[in-house]
This record gives sequence, structure tokens and C-alpha cells, in this order.
Amino acid sequence: MNLVLVSSAFIISFVLVLITIPPILRIARAKHLFEPFEDRKIHKTTIPPMGGVAIFIGFTLSSIIATDGLSFDSLKYIIASVIAMFFIGLKDDLLVISARKKLGVQIFASVILITLGNVRFTNLQGILGVHEIGFFTSILISIFVMVAIINAYNLIDGIDGLASGITMVGATAFGIWFYLSGNTQFSIMSFALVGSLAGFFLYNVFGNKNKLFMGDTGSLIIGIVISTLVIKFNEFNIGYTGPYAVNAAPAISFAIIIVPLIDTLRVMTIRISNGISPFTADNNHIHHQLLKLTPTHINITLLILITNIIIITISVFLSRMNINVNIQFILVLLCGIAFSLIPSLIIRYKTNKKSETSPQFT
Repeated sequence: MNLVLVSSAFIISFVLVLITIPPILRIARAKHLFEPFEDRKIHKTTIPPMGGVAIFIGFTLSSIIATDGLSFDSLKYIIASVIAMFFIGLKDDLLVISARKKLGVQIFASVILITLGNVRFTNLQGILGVHEIGFFTSILISIFVMVAIINAYNLIDGIDGLASGITMVGATAFGIWFYLSGNTQFSIMSFALVGSLAGFFLYNVFGNKNKLFMGDTGSLIIGIVISTLVIKFNEFNIGYTGPYAVNAAPAISFAIIIVPLIDTLRVMTIRISNGISPFTADNNHIHHQLLKLTPTHINITLLILITNIIIITISVFLSRMNINVNIQFILVLLCGIAFSLIPSLIIRYKTNKKSETSPQFT
């Protein structure tokens, strides 16, 4: 029965997105709801950033329908936080708002989840030698992690299929574990997100004339949902001794969401080292670097997804070896950093090689 519920969440969300995107596109074109052109933007045609509306509909309705009859007290607060992200994201897509207002709503949505939905860290499971943490420390750490994840997923949304693709990989990994460990409600929620993004992915990558972006509406929604899954994955593994217990939940959850986190850390480091604000938009993201090596979006997306899966596999292997959680965390971090540096190193090598072979005139 649980498998039927999880499968129905995926199917319902997938179908809902497929049938809602066409009318959304018609409305967007009729009302001229398009992203304004920016020099740093990769796409040079008018494309509606309204995919987040379909993702919102697919995720919320399928989660509510598939969990009907199950005890899921946190769901109403999760949906409430998603609604907050939906409206601030939609306003930003259509009107553009200040980063301060957007951050304020992100913190507000996080506080709803933490205080009312009980979605918060209570134990760091050995990270830096820390285990149980106090209530107020728990709130502060949980807010920081949620806001960091939300913004990381918002920033990684730069080429076709990337944000939706890495989110599907992450939500699938969490969803499988939740299902195997008996936490069916969160497995349903995970696959409701996967189904919604799968439907969006088809239009975003293969839509041609029916292409649309997820916009901030979509990226903020997936950010808040993924942050919820990260925290619950860690919390459910505290004291869990079942056959699917995870030795180092913090390291594995970090590996699952490592691509957007490392990319955000990388671009902010570059901006600060160049003496500019870490929140200034630029073309230093990992996908921008890969575009210099191959112009095909789907190839870049698949390469990043495969790399993400490899890092997740490595983290699971390390967990099975019962290595100290801090060592696992560092190894996963090093894998992510190495991956993020490879494109830049290849570009530098090709540039140096080209300069060496170019004819010298005196």
C-alpha cells in the first residue's frame, strides 16, 4: 500500500504539471509575462519564467492527495512555507524585489517550519565533535542551513534542466531512503517533488516553442522542500538502528546537495577575492564554465548530474566503512571542490596551449 501511495504521488504530480503548463504558457504570452533581457543571460529569446507555478500546483496537490489518511502533522506547515516561497518568488519573477525582502520571507518560512512544523536539527551527530544541541542553537543552525540551501538552489538555476535535474537526483535519493526506513509520508513528499520536476523538465529542456523557465518561484519552492528533506533525513537517523540506518547522515545529506552548495561557495569566494559583493550576479558558475567547453545545455546538465550521483555513491560507500563523520564530511567536500575546479583548469590549459601554438610576430 505504501508503494502505491508513493507511486501515486509521483504520477499525480507529473500529470498535473503536464496539463497545467500549456494554459500557463498561453496566459504568459497573452499578458507578456517574460524575463527581462540581461547581458549575462544565456538565453536571448523571450521565455516565460512561470514554470514554478506548475511545480507548485503539482507538488502541493499531489502531496495532499497521496498522504490523505496518513498521520503527517508537519505537512500543513510545509505547505504553508511553500506558499510563502511561491508568492515571494512569483513577485520577484514578475516585478523584481530587493534581496533583503526575499531574505526576510525565506527566514519567515524557515521559522514556520522550525517552530511549528518541528523541522529542525536537534543533534549534529558528531560534526566538530558536537552531538545534542540546545533549543535556541537548534533554531539558529536550522535557519542558517535552510536559507543557505534555498539560495544555493536559486543560484544554480542557470541552464536548461540543471536545477530541476539535480533536485530530482536529490529528492529521489531521499525518497528512496524514507520509503525503505518506513517514513512513508516524507517519501511521498519527495516523489511528489520528483514528479513535478520531471514534468517541468520535459518542457524546459525539450519544449522548443513551448519552453519555459522555473523562475525564482520554482527555485525557491524546491529550496525550501529540499532543506526540509535534509533536516528530516538527519533527524530520522538519530538513534535509528534499522537495516537502512546511515552511519554519517550529515555527510551523505551534504553529498546529495553538494552541487549547488559548492557552486555557491565557489562563486562567492571569487567575488570576494575580486573585491565585489558576494551577491553580485556574474558568469562564474560551474555551468557557465562548462558552457565554454560545450554549448549543449543537456550535455552539461547530464555531466553534472552524473558527477552528483558519483559523489553520493562515494559518500554511501564511506558510510558503510564506518569512517568518522568529520573525515567523511571533509572527503565529500574535497570531492565537490575538485569537481568545481576541473572546468576552470581545462579552460586554462586550453588557453595556454593555444597561446603557445599561436604564431609569434616580432
